[in-house]
Amino acid sequence: MKNTAKHQGLRNQLAKLLEEKGITDKNVLAAIKIIPRHLFLNSSFEDFAYQDKAFPIGADQTISQPYTVAFQSQLLDVQKGDKILEIGTGSGYQTAVLCTMGATVCTIERQNELFKKTSLLLPKLGIRPKKVIFGDGYKGLPEFAPFDSIIVTAGAPIIPQPLMAQLKVGGKLVIPLGEENQIMTLLIRKSETQFEKHEFGDFKFVPLLENKN
Repeated sequence: MKNTAKHQGLRNQLAKLLEEKGITDKNVLAAIKIIPRHLFLNSSFEDFAYQDKAFPIGADQTISQPYTVAFQSQLLDVQKGDKILEIGTGSGYQTAVLCTMGATVCTIERQNELFKKTSLLLPKLGIRPKKVIFGDGYKGLPEFAPFDSIIVTAGAPIIPQPLMAQLKVGGKLVIPLGEENQIMTLLIRKSETQFEKHEFGDFKFVPLLENKN
């Protein structure tokens, strides 16, 4: 698992590109510079790993483009020690970004092939989420709730009710909402019963499927 000076140079360039595209969170950019994205991809895509593009990773899933990962991470405003629930582990790249930013991450993946692959990869890279779980992300993880933040990395037609319930008051939920194209949506829990909703532009995600295990 090579990680060379050339890879580091490409990561620095990618971070610079993301900054030009409007990513301002220094912790997000620092994580992008550290994490060897090429190791999260099929080796045939290795030469393209630091382009701002999404790639297939198996099981009809994709690794999101770096800008999307950075944008979602920036919306969460991650503080060291935040307890974050991630729905859709996928390649594990987003997980790695959050862990590198100092968060305590619980992550759920419903595709067994990806779950197995990522469970093995992350420890090899020194990335240690609190939990990597095979299961239905729609249900969240009530036994570990409440969370400071919840991030959904797949498109959803609606916001799953259990996820809203598992958010701390003051917590943030970031989710791409919509059927064909998704609107990146930020929900902030203002009280036990009140949520504040913010919307940010169109994104393209694979669908979040319910009860497919």
